[in-house]
Amino acid sequence: MKRLRVGRSQIKDVIWILIIAMIVFTPVGFHLRVQLTRLLSFAPQSTSVEEQIVLRDFDWYLKDVAGNQLAMESVRGKVVVINFWATWCPPCVAEMPSLNSLYKDYKDKVVFLFVAQDDSEKVITYLEKQGYDFPVYFELNAPPNLLQNASIPTTYILSKKGEIVIEKTGAADWNSNSTRSLLSELLQG
Repeated sequence: MKRLRVGRSQIKDVIWILIIAMIVFTPVGFHLRVQLTRLLSFAPQSTSVEEQIVLRDFDWYLKDVAGNQLAMESVRGKVVVINFWATWCPPCVAEMPSLNSLYKDYKDKVVFLFVAQDDSEKVITYLEKQGYDFPVYFELNAPPNLLQNASIPTTYILSKKGEIVIEKTGAADWNSNSTRSLLSELLQG
């Protein structure tokens, strides 16, 4: 009977396969992807003035976690931050601390619409666990065409005139000096 010999390279291969499986298929991997995304997130860039598109369609209805309805029309003429996200999305979870910090400082001046693409119970549990108190909404109808994107997270910042000043897909550091300066500038305009 022949004896099976296992060499160092086969052991290394098995270890790498186990590590990759752990990253892909376990909660450890989810948290690792969140931390890695945070490390690689940068401040979002504004769209150049020439490329800014004006949102004219405000026919969009949302409801908050308590079931109260919000008509997008009610935020026309205000500076608005719209973030599409979900609890199961590592880049979404990664950018939440920076969005929460921005919300805490601007909640009385800027309208924040955190639009969850998720089950309401999961969202409520997530918010409580993280200690976030920002307003979360769920769509009652499809958003205007200019705010439709198949990827999350996607965040839009609208000026008082409805100009889409920032359209960012993917995680970002929203608590940056450049974002704060932009919001302050938009609030004066």
